[in-house]
Amino acid sequence: MSVQRRWAAILSADAKGFSRLMGEDELGTVRTLIAYRTVMRDAIAHHAGRVVDSPGDNLLAEFPGAVAAVESAVEIQQSLRERNAELSEGRRLEFRIGVNVGDVMTDGDRIYGDAVNIAARLEGLAEAGGICVSKDVYDPVALTLPLKWESLGEQPLKNISRRVSVYRARLGPAPWAPPSEPPFRPVYRPSIAVLRFREFDVGEEHRYFADGIVEDISGALASLPDLFVISSNSTSRFLSGPLDIASVGHDLAVRYVVSGSVRRSGQRIRILSELADTESHMVLWTDRIEGQVDDIFDLQDRLSEKIVTTIAPHIRAAEMLRALRKRPESLDAYDFMLRGLDLLYRLRHDEFNRAREMFDRSIALDPGYAAPHALIAIWCSIQVGQGWSPNSRDTYAEAGRHAAAALERDPFDARALALSGHVRSLLFHDYEGAFALFDRAIAASPNSAVAWTRSSPTYSYVGDAAEAKRRAQIGLRLSPLDPHLFFAQSALGFASYTGGDFAEAIVWGRKAMSQNPNFTANLRFLAASLAAAERRPEAFEVGRALLAVEPGFHVKQFVETYAYKDPARRLAFGDHLRSAGLPD
Repeated sequence: MSVQRRWAAILSADAKGFSRLMGEDELGTVRTLIAYRTVMRDAIAHHAGRVVDSPGDNLLAEFPGAVAAVESAVEIQQSLRERNAELSEGRRLEFRIGVNVGDVMTDGDRIYGDAVNIAARLEGLAEAGGICVSKDVYDPVALTLPLKWESLGEQPLKNISRRVSVYRARLGPAPWAPPSEPPFRPVYRPSIAVLRFREFDVGEEHRYFADGIVEDISGALASLPDLFVISSNSTSRFLSGPLDIASVGHDLAVRYVVSGSVRRSGQRIRILSELADTESHMVLWTDRIEGQVDDIFDLQDRLSEKIVTTIAPHIRAAEMLRALRKRPESLDAYDFMLRGLDLLYRLRHDEFNRAREMFDRSIALDPGYAAPHALIAIWCSIQVGQGWSPNSRDTYAEAGRHAAAALERDPFDARALALSGHVRSLLFHDYEGAFALFDRAIAASPNSAVAWTRSSPTYSYVGDAAEAKRRAQIGLRLSPLDPHLFFAQSALGFASYTGGDFAEAIVWGRKAMSQNPNFTANLRFLAASLAAAERRPEAFEVGRALLAVEPGFHVKQFVETYAYKDPARRLAFGDHLRSAGLPD
């Protein structure tokens, strides 16, 4: 185990009377739980928290401080109280919440230690719909938040060696919110369930392989910020009988389902998998993997990696079509973000400006949504790079504001972290700050192609061509069907140019140009690489293509402020661009 320690605030929650509700109405209870868990996750993210685990009716989250954890707990209880008011008294799903702070041990995404155990025990002391905290939480929160508290004195907690001073929040009937917080609305995210793969010709006692597949795939998909993944505990009831995709979608309230089968013949094993849309009943993707039984864990890894690398772009394409079919008045923040993303990289001026309108409308619908702020920061950097900004200094400042706003709204959003890091290095030459954001992005979502790809150019800026190439290659592998593949290809070309491998830089630059001929950053790298390789006629041709997109481009003005850390690299870049026939 690679165990580390850190200080954190811990929120532990569980539903009171969950077993009784399941016994009376299993389907209705599961659907309510899924809806309530979405509210809880969004409230946790809104206050800079991270969901660590959510087995069954439990939820465990961590926060950077006690105030954020209690604010999140209050928001959860108030939101769920409003939802419960719409249900009959016997069908209400009420959660108890405990909050503690302390030193925790971490192993990957997991957290352990007395601080976590105490939070779970405090939860048991809370009333349904209530909150209990330790004295270590109460002390900083009591003077900060407008809440009333009741002391429960020192309480013995099961399996805890010492008594703990406990305080109960008296929430009362009136709505409460921390001062000066913007209104918050949960953002729609496409939901997906992974069903256990059906194994044929195997006894029930040997079906551990199918269970392992579900756990691997669910864990990998859960690290993608745009997907809401249903817990495998909620999919176990679909293990027997014929598979009805529409029923699964209705019962679990999900739009997409991953299912499959496993067949064995001697030492050979074949795994079939598919992704289906529960509303249209269409199969969006299928795949087959074969191998030897003694390589069973390698097969699981290969399958989960392949599913993650192909499912995300298929779902994004399906969601994009869905958003484009909707009338504008029925769009939510997520739909506007998707529409803007679709327009952003076409790099035609009118569509580019419409992309900004889409992001602004997304923020207007949900001021707490991090993604459109991060995308506006990138929009600003592209506006400067394409030569479309009327005032570069003002545009840079606006990019910085939106990058900061994205991180304030969700410090664990991998896309926001990666895009903000890219803006920080490209526009402000803060390489160390960018590296820190990239590390956080990849820690939050190891399977995020955006995080890996966007981090690549910064390593080129500081002259580490090998690492820049490695990161762009990982991004390509994680999202080989990405409609914005040109960015990863351009990053590989830039890394090759930085490393002096001009032939390879030309190959990747040509690929990126065929994908998107309007991306001026790639045209600059490609023209410079062709000139460096002494392929002057081709360099002049690409130079003319660059000037057609950006007529006002001038080499001297560009290289003086370019993101290369080493001045010598900036000078060499400028010489190569002049050799491609571009005006000084």
